[in-house]
Amino acid sequence: MKSVITGDIINSQSIDPVIWFNALQEVLGPENPEVWEIYRGDEFQLLLPKAEDALLKALEIKAKIKTIKGLDVRLSIGLGTQDFKTKKISQSGGSAFVNSGRNLERIKEEKINLAVSTPDDEFNACFNLIFKWLCLTADHWSIVSAEMVLLILTDSNMTQEAIARQLNITQSSVSQRIKRANFDLIIETDHYFRQKIAALK
Repeated sequence: MKSVITGDIINSQSIDPVIWFNALQEVLGPENPEVWEIYRGDEFQLLLPKAEDALLKALEIKAKIKTIKGLDVRLSIGLGTQDFKTKKISQSGGSAFVNSGRNLERIKEEKINLAVSTPDDEFNACFNLIFKWLCLTADHWSIVSAEMVLLILTDSNMTQEAIARQLNITQSSVSQRIKRANFDLIIETDHYFRQKIAALK
């Protein structure tokens, strides 16, 4: 099972597009149109070979964009197959692509910023409810909180002491920022997400 994340930048027209484009490119990785593409202005798509990595990658993207004042991102996670592969992800196909793309259109209308679509209706109902709760925190991350989440997600081995040295703040300040971002709950949710995806296979 593979995962496709389809997203769009919220309030993208409020700033120089080079700013959010460069930030998004940093988190999506080296340029590779078979794996990710930015298209139709401020929309993008990312293919992940391991479906279980989708939630943390989505939150990494969100944290990166939230470090830019006034911006947010809407993300649709689609799980399924890749039945048709081309040199551009936007032209590839399969149930993961269909689930992700259609779901993005739905959540735009419902003004939701994170959702998942799979062939399993029970899985969808469970995690889309969980994601609504998760977004009560993530949609309101400050720039400082987003930076903290991004640091930890990009280097899970980094200790609070190392983060404090890098940011030139105290270890207690790091701890407070992690708590404000509800990072422990994010990790618990990710573990549960991975368990349930394993049961889908």
